[in-house]
Amino acid sequence: MSRSTQTAYLCDQCGADFPKWYGQCPACKEWGTLREYKPPARKNSARRHRSPAPPSALGQQSSSRRIPTRLAEVDRVLGGGLLPGALILLGGNPGIGKSTLALQILHRCGLPALYVSAEESADQLALRAQRLQIQTEKIFLSNEAEIQALEE
Repeated sequence: MSRSTQTAYLCDQCGADFPKWYGQCPACKEWGTLREYKPPARKNSARRHRSPAPPSALGQQSSSRRIPTRLAEVDRVLGGGLLPGALILLGGNPGIGKSTLALQILHRCGLPALYVSAEESADQLALRAQRLQIQTEKIFLSNEAEIQALEE
């Protein structure tokens, strides 16, 4: 079955997804909460047909490619800065400053970056950036919650 015609079932209660329908969600055990969902069709991309990169020895990896955040404690925790292509997940209680820290890191790096937030709207993030006097020309925002859509 092709990806464009696949059907999934998402639980309204816990967000778990399954390839087939169940009367009771196997994850949270709630009854009648699975709803049919058709994932968006993926476009053919050259990325999917690219040959895999050849493996390299761990000792051949360079740490000089790190991008300093110019925030001393963040650079220390990240081993000297951000690695190009890295995905970093900031976790913590609500209101503790995760979005503020992320915006400050992106601003201090000064490089084009994509900020993905499935929780806050682009307007909320733009207002926070304005309050912090952060230059936003190089920061791009997305509220897309599906990783497959971001890949396109």
